[in-house]
Amino acid sequence: MIIEEIIENGERVLHFSDIGMKIKQIETGIVYENAIDVVPCRYTYEETNEPIEIEEENDG
Repeated sequence: MIIEEIIENGERVLHFSDIGMKIKQIETGIVYENAIDVVPCRYTYEETNEPIEIEEENDG
């Protein structure tokens, strides 16, 4: 599910997946890990089936 969180004193909105998937901006088809838009937001998003890759630290 896409979560929308109001940030920066109500001036911007953060969009992200609640299960760690990438999201796609429906109007453009661009895929993001998360997206920040100004309020009011003119874009809509959908969750993809592509998980966000988490980089592991190497202590080597």
